[in-house]
Amino acid sequence: MEEITFGPFRLETITTTLLRDGHELELRPQAFHALRALIHNRGRYVGYAQMINQAWDGNLVSKHTVAVTIGEVKKTLGEFGFWISYRPKLGYRLDVPHSDDLVKQGWHFWSRRTREGIEKALDCFQQAAIENPSDFRAFEGISLCYLLLGTYGMRLPREMYNGFLQAHRRAVELCGLTPERRADRAHGLHLFEHRLEEAETELLQAQQESPDSPEVYVRLTMLYVTRGRLDDALNILLRARVAHSLWPTVPAHEILVRFFRREFETAVACGKKALELHPYLYLGRLFYGESLEHSGKYTLALEQYRLAVIMSPDLPWLQAVEGACMARHGRRKEAVAILAELTQIRKTQYVDAYFMAVLMDALGDSDQAFQELERAYHEKSPLLFALRVDPRLDNLRPDPRFEALLNRVFTSIDEPQAVSA
Repeated sequence: MEEITFGPFRLETITTTLLRDGHELELRPQAFHALRALIHNRGRYVGYAQMINQAWDGNLVSKHTVAVTIGEVKKTLGEFGFWISYRPKLGYRLDVPHSDDLVKQGWHFWSRRTREGIEKALDCFQQAAIENPSDFRAFEGISLCYLLLGTYGMRLPREMYNGFLQAHRRAVELCGLTPERRADRAHGLHLFEHRLEEAETELLQAQQESPDSPEVYVRLTMLYVTRGRLDDALNILLRARVAHSLWPTVPAHEILVRFFRREFETAVACGKKALELHPYLYLGRLFYGESLEHSGKYTLALEQYRLAVIMSPDLPWLQAVEGACMARHGRRKEAVAILAELTQIRKTQYVDAYFMAVLMDALGDSDQAFQELERAYHEKSPLLFALRVDPRLDNLRPDPRFEALLNRVFTSIDEPQAVSA
């Protein structure tokens, strides 16, 4: 089958089918042939005679009929219809801007889900936005890159969130508030602004508009964790597992929810299954390792932490998790060495303060741990979403400073269900 791709579209010439992002669009055969003629002559004008020859097999029709047919094509292409232009005496021309190649390249880099990959993707999307300021896809890409760089502790969250808001606003101006963009904004409201009720309303609306989106399920799960509604978090994730069992972050977050529920042995079992499906997802390794450690299998936990570090060497906070495990199990000298390395790295790179707090607590320095949590608060660390239920911080909970921090982070939050340490 001959396939021709341009922008988000794919033309399958044998079946005369036009798809956008994998979804078939309605386009009658004659309009399909006219579009194919424009694609074969991309960047060049197709006059009336040439159009009749290539799209109508030489059968004469009026210029009005040709114009109406091209109009159908433009309508089907939606916001990309402006790629087709017309000049009297010259005809019709399809111009796919260079920004389209940059957008495709950006998503290729983004799919790596590493800091290096996302930063390269961001460069591509930003160049695309400069070349074509009306290409909403470029701004969607920019906004999502900023969101992920901040969410996964790759770069300073406070700065990344500001970049996300600007790009997201422009994307919405160009293409409207799609379910995906609504869910992204809700995720930001949750993790960086802690406007929990508003975030939940927006996520539920996005779920209603796009019930098949696995990302919405995962983001609702994280929100319910923050609100202390661990039963709701588990239930929404179990629903996601039925519909999206192969989506990488679904099984990984089931490990995490079980971990927050103190169901450590169940979390370990979930971790084994998750790694069978997605052995190269560092989050799965991390969550599995934490579950192993809290189940008393610290040697196996260290193996998982080490693999996570190897998979994502550009995320230095992963070393803090490894160092904390060492400190808690008699390998203090190695943990101190990791702390020294992270302190040096921090001079030039962002290191998430939340996990530095975990490391400092494991080393027995609670004052420094609270200083790191204060830093996490001011840097808008997304990891604070788990502050209320995270077993890694149980040693700090009796301290009055912990409750004071909770009150500042979450100024209005539902009463959580009880979580036993």
